[in-house]
Amino acid sequence: MIRIASYNMRKAIGTDRRRNPERVLEVLHELDADVIALQEADRRFGARAAVITPHLLDEHSDWKAVDFGVRAGSMGWHGNAFLVRKSSQVVDCEVIHLPALEPRGAIVTEVRLAKGGVWRCVGMHLDLSGLWRRKQAAAILSHVAASSEQLPTVMMGDLNEWTRAGGCLRDFGRDFVFAETGPSYHATRPIGRLDRIMVSSDVKVMDCGVHSSAAARKASDHLPIWADVEAA
Repeated sequence: MIRIASYNMRKAIGTDRRRNPERVLEVLHELDADVIALQEADRRFGARAAVITPHLLDEHSDWKAVDFGVRAGSMGWHGNAFLVRKSSQVVDCEVIHLPALEPRGAIVTEVRLAKGGVWRCVGMHLDLSGLWRRKQAAAILSHVAASSEQLPTVMMGDLNEWTRAGGCLRDFGRDFVFAETGPSYHATRPIGRLDRIMVSSDVKVMDCGVHSSAAARKASDHLPIWADVEAA
């Protein structure tokens, strides 16, 4: 069994409007997940530098960032990033170009974990527009379906979907099962299930939830979500 997590870290700007990457890292330590999908992991302007610096990861964590090789200094692609255990092996990784009016993207990595075999993981941060979200969901599903090797697959991120079962949730739900993690937005009073974890039919969700510690309620406007999963 492995633990996966998804966290819109809002560029490390907390509910107190202060940027504090160390506070985000504290929340990640509390989660203690094997694979973490991050959204808004890079600064928005300029060089789009990673908010959690390589030094912080190297010296103060058990994770490494998956290197997509797209932009020097960034952690991922359009703010999407993956952290995996330092003991794991990144077998493959690539970006998924999404149709969008504003910059949006998704990422996929195949990672061999020390205790769980090889997993395919997809991270995403979808559009505010319902029409574009559905187009982006179709692009992601098409990309995953075209993979030559079948692997246990988890998809996670901030879907920006407020509806309970419509829109892109219906599209993803045809091939994937949602973990019932619960509301994660806004961190101070969570009512929206904007953040989601989805698994392929050969993956079983053993447990899942929203991480709502005191640190998490301050570190970002989203709470992180997690799931303990195992390959069937």
